Amino acid sequence: MKEVGERLRTLREGVKLSQAKIAAMIESSQVSINRYESGAGSPPLKTLLWYADYFDVSMDYIFGRTDNPQGKQYDYQPENLKEKMADKQEWEQFVEMCFDPNSPMSSRLKEALMQMVGDKR
Repeated sequence: MKEVGERLRTLREGVKLSQAKIAAMIESSQVSINRYESGAGSPPLKTLLWYADYFDVSMDYIFGRTDNPQGKQYDYQPENLKEKMADKQEWEQFVEMCFDPNSPMSSRLKEALMQMVGDKR
């Protein structure tokens, strides 16, 4: 929890707020904030979520899983899907099955999806 405390302190100091001010904002005490920042106590999930929302950072960043405040970006694609996307005809058949042919928006949605996928290949 030392890493979490250091991140919380860095975020707070970055906007020049005192521990007392942060405590008032989250309806806590200055002593609690000090304990969290020093690693002597573990902040509750509600407090961690407040920090993430207030400072617009990810929980990955707060927990030290990444140095990127926006968090980790996962680009997971199962191998089967990658193979299917490589074959344009199969991909078009898949997209066709996903839409209701009676919907007036289907053709526009399919076209937009195909364009988006086309840009990523």
